[in-house]
Amino acid sequence: MTSRPSPSRLWPLFAVNFFMADMQSGIGPFVGVFLQERGWASGLIGTAMTIGNVAGMLVTTPIGGFIDSSRNKRLWVVIPGICVVLASAIILISQNFWAVTFSQVAQSLASAAIVPAVTGITLGIAKQKGFNALNGRNQAFNHAGNMVGAALSGYLGYKFGYVIVFVLAAVFGAIAVACVLMIPAKSIDDRAARGGKEDDPDSPPTGLSILFKHKPLLVLALALAIFHLGNAAIVPLYGLAAVAQAQANGPSFVATTVVIAQGVMIATSIIGMQVAGKRNYWPVILVSFMMLPIRGVLAFFVTGWWGVVPMQVLDGIGTGLQTVAVPGMVARSLNGTGRINLGQGAVITVQGVGASLSPALGGWIAQWIGYSPTFLLLGGFGVASIALWLAFGAAVKKY
Repeated sequence: MTSRPSPSRLWPLFAVNFFMADMQSGIGPFVGVFLQERGWASGLIGTAMTIGNVAGMLVTTPIGGFIDSSRNKRLWVVIPGICVVLASAIILISQNFWAVTFSQVAQSLASAAIVPAVTGITLGIAKQKGFNALNGRNQAFNHAGNMVGAALSGYLGYKFGYVIVFVLAAVFGAIAVACVLMIPAKSIDDRAARGGKEDDPDSPPTGLSILFKHKPLLVLALALAIFHLGNAAIVPLYGLAAVAQAQANGPSFVATTVVIAQGVMIATSIIGMQVAGKRNYWPVILVSFMMLPIRGVLAFFVTGWWGVVPMQVLDGIGTGLQTVAVPGMVARSLNGTGRINLGQGAVITVQGVGASLSPALGGWIAQWIGYSPTFLLLGGFGVASIALWLAFGAAVKKY
């Protein structure tokens, strides 16, 4: 019978999840309106963000493999923290296209490493049996950190301008680094962290071909890629549409959209954890996909403050469920292969194909035909994800 992890291991882990918010979403939601106020067109903003996203996408799978083989899991949280500080500093120093693009690359490197790194640390502490419950609590703290960070960014940005928003992101990254170093290195079981066979500790990890042969992993990754091709651009474009129509103040509007969504995600991550514990992750992910087409239709009809609450409640439900279900399903389906973090990286990479193309796709379409029709088109990608998830349900339902 395994013992429960001690609070001395868990509170630093929860603190990392709270303060690592800016390593995942970072300054991204604020970059668009920051650059728009300095004369950038929506297409160019989307292009700079897309280049950064592509760079992150290319390194995510290799980083997952490095985390699997690394005996210093905490290092892979330290590196993203440094990248976040750099990203915030660069964009404040220069708004040159290539400087901004480089800052987005640094931010993407942080995003690429942080999820598999924290997943590995969580697995190493809780083992496979305790992962679902601990991951759900991690995500609740992570969304709380996003909510607090966004609220502070919105208030301070409104009072003092965008400089303080990027400074705050750097501070959060630095605190996350300090917190991860408080987790005792010996409390992280490296074999459990990579999903090795518990009954055969000397067995080598499965070959890299597992990424191309494991059908549940392939279905999950493709469905997420399609989903994020539509989803990733909606929040930035929704903010741009409202600001462009003079319906909202930039920093406070963006912050409000984030705060509402993250508040809902705290609850939905806990609910998703409980549902997955009793059943499996398949229905949790199905419900998350359903939120995108509903949001697309809503955004088509309503822009500005009137649509913020329902739009972001729906986003909170969808994203909150995915933050628990996606790492959980990967960890469960690849258990025993020794390649869990590689699998996490691979899923994030394929998902990132959609997410990286989304800002440019949405930005240029909005520039050509307007914001409202663009929201409707982006929402249609959610329907495609639902269809794929249902069609291949037999391959993924047992997880």
